[in-house]
Amino acid sequence: MLRFLRIRNLAVIDAVEVEFEPGFNVLTGETGAGKSILVEAVGLLLGGRASADLVRTGEAQATIEAIFETPDAPELIVRRELSAQGRSRSFINGALATAAALRDLSERLVELHGQHEHQALLDPLTHLPLIDSFAHHESLVSQVRGAWAEVRTLREQLDRSRMDSREKAARLDLIAFQLGEIEKAAPRSGEDEELAATKQVLASADRIQRLCEESYSALYDSDDAVLASLGGVWKRIGELATIDPQFAPYAEGRDGIKSQLEDLAFFLRRYADDVDASPARLQQVEDRLATLERLKRKYGPALQDVIAKGEALARERELLTGDGDRAEDLHKALAAASDRFLMVGRELSARRRTQAVTLARELETLLADLAMARTTFEVRFNERELPPESWGEQGIDQAEFYISPNVGEAPRPLARIVSGGELSRVMLALKTIGFAKNRPGLVLTAENQTGSNFHGKKPDGVWSSKTLIFDEVDAGIGGRVADVVGAKLHELGDQFQVLCITHLPQIAARASTQFLIDKSVKGNRTVTRVNRLQTEARVEELARMIGGSSVSEALRASARDLLAGGAKGKQKAKGESESRRRG
Repeated sequence: MLRFLRIRNLAVIDAVEVEFEPGFNVLTGETGAGKSILVEAVGLLLGGRASADLVRTGEAQATIEAIFETPDAPELIVRRELSAQGRSRSFINGALATAAALRDLSERLVELHGQHEHQALLDPLTHLPLIDSFAHHESLVSQVRGAWAEVRTLREQLDRSRMDSREKAARLDLIAFQLGEIEKAAPRSGEDEELAATKQVLASADRIQRLCEESYSALYDSDDAVLASLGGVWKRIGELATIDPQFAPYAEGRDGIKSQLEDLAFFLRRYADDVDASPARLQQVEDRLATLERLKRKYGPALQDVIAKGEALARERELLTGDGDRAEDLHKALAAASDRFLMVGRELSARRRTQAVTLARELETLLADLAMARTTFEVRFNERELPPESWGEQGIDQAEFYISPNVGEAPRPLARIVSGGELSRVMLALKTIGFAKNRPGLVLTAENQTGSNFHGKKPDGVWSSKTLIFDEVDAGIGGRVADVVGAKLHELGDQFQVLCITHLPQIAARASTQFLIDKSVKGNRTVTRVNRLQTEARVEELARMIGGSSVSEALRASARDLLAGGAKGKQKAKGESESRRRG
């Protein structure tokens, strides 16, 4: 759960601190006040792409810091710093963290759903991954991808074996140059991250040596060293143990504690001695990092991609310099690889078609909860197995969502007929299924087939550690529909911490906690503030959301009615939902 967020000098935000609550939190305010920047800040904090343009004009760096509560620790502190020059550093509990560590953390802590997902849902290419995520097909999908990669590589090798002599010579020249560049650098897997950590140590070498020497002296080498002083303590503990046996376990542990402290003292001394504080060593590390970064830009983006590229180039060189028997071997290898691909592809295809029916029925039920009763939803697949030229990493299937929101109308492609409000509700229903079934991959992101470490509501009713963030999930809806969407978000808030940006008073009134994001100008600079709204201030904000800048007593009365009806509406929506499911 995201408990605390602090932002400094990010875009139009100069200084903001927010303490979030469990349950359903909403962020409201005028367009352009900075609501989406708060969401972007969380994304940056957990490994999102940073840009120097995000740093507030005239400031040296932007800082984002958050405190999360997790099942493993009451406090997990994450901080990210963005410099005006475009550099970025991240820390987890005060220790320098890699991008991989942040990505792992983001999968465990936050599900962030932005405004772009409405449009992504219109792309049929995203539909198969959604089905796979719903059905937990991660293992089979991985097998299909691996089998396809083998088929594709063998096809490329076979095509290159058919080059004429001039093409082959030109290709060999390019391979020699690229492979020579990689082999000369001889990168190792993970070397760039190791060097980045080493650079951090070397850049702080003087401080490290000072801290190690001071700690060693305090433990072992000074006149009042801890280890020497402990001798008197242990003598007294021994005497106490002869009087009261309760002290005996502590007295018996004396040797182990002494050994640990001595080991720490000697490690501190060795570590300080081993730190090479010379500028030459730091320069050597920076030069090596620059070499690896250059290779990553050309052959990456990751260092492992560079290594894989070198291996692929070596295999291709062997192929192009081999004899004619190599082509026949490739034909046989390709036939065998194609058979393996078809075997796993057909298994995945059969499971997809079965699970797609289940997904469609669950979506129809949830859409009824979201004021789309009697909607028909289908997943339509290609009738015949795709030919070899149409195979790909998604297997031998093509699929598309079809929907009919209107009784009596035949289902048609989702991308062609749904309104903006209907699209928002389909997306929310997909997400609700994902959260309810521990399938958080039911979102339109690059990671939607990888799964994540997901924490649902515990049997004892404690909130999950997962935070769900929705950036304007209410696009294109209003009136009664907005009310039922708010009820569904409140229902999610019973299981997870939910943070939602909204412009609709019906949704804001359903929240347990409401924050107002307000922008003003002070001293010729734009300043953004975030305030938690109490009862009367919340009434004023809801009245503004209902009627605009001119707030009347009638609007305030409407706002109070919305707030008073929130709990009743939630119970009613819950009852209707359960009734539909029983029916």
